[in-house]
Amino acid sequence: MTREEIKGVLPHREPMLLVDSAWLGQDGLAYATYRIPEQPYFCEGHFPGKPMVPGVILCEIMAQGTVAHFIEVFKEHILLYRGLDQVKFRGEVHPGDLCEVVASLVESKGNIYVCDASLSVAGKRCAQARITLAAVPR
Repeated sequence: MTREEIKGVLPHREPMLLVDSAWLGQDGLAYATYRIPEQPYFCEGHFPGKPMVPGVILCEIMAQGTVAHFIEVFKEHILLYRGLDQVKFRGEVHPGDLCEVVASLVESKGNIYVCDASLSVAGKRCAQARITLAAVPR
């Protein structure tokens, strides 16, 4: 999916739309990319002289990066966070970096979905988390 196609699925809009492309692989994994802008609002003051993407934004990129698993769900629902577990930050992400997300759907029960997601830059894993989402009517 292109960014415009993603807008037809996700309810997010700029500046909080944090996915540029997304697809479901033949391996059943969801893939997504996002290029951090050169001067993102979320790096202002984090940190002066060495801007770094905050961990909470990395979690949001990973959550939005699961979108390819949920195209049908988004037709009538939105997905809201219900939990973040096993979150680990392993490397820094900076303005201009290309983030690559890989997410697997671990479990679905009723309107609850659990995904494992990781975010890498240039092949180095920078963040990972188990993300629990709940589908709620629009």
